[in-house]
Amino acid sequence: MIKKNSHLVIVVLVLLVLVSGCYYDHANLSYPQQNSTTATCNLTSVTYSSSVTGILKANCYSCHSGSAAAGGGVQLDTYATLKVYAANGQLLNSISHTGSVPAMPLNAAQISSCDISTVQKWINNGTPNN
Repeated sequence: MIKKNSHLVIVVLVLLVLVSGCYYDHANLSYPQQNSTTATCNLTSVTYSSSVTGILKANCYSCHSGSAAAGGGVQLDTYATLKVYAANGQLLNSISHTGSVPAMPLNAAQISSCDISTVQKWINNGTPNN
């Protein structure tokens, strides 16, 4: 009887190990946001002043502007400083949660795919100061 129970315990432990091995910490990568704004994302007239700064104000400026630039000393509230991070790839990698830079916003959900696409479009257009 003890031998039967020990086999059962081993089987249960193996199953628990296998099931727990399926856990994936990045649900947003496994289950991308199904978001209705993605379908209506308008990228035809992306500008720094009306498109990009609005995204940054909503998601970045609380830690990365003026005297609040405590976020690793990264300041994103002027065109000149933002252009540096856009040009070296850190801005897009950070908001896309890819690359070797910290994912931003820190300890928060990834910004919308439309916002990421908007920033990427601005970068692809040569980061104009418009």
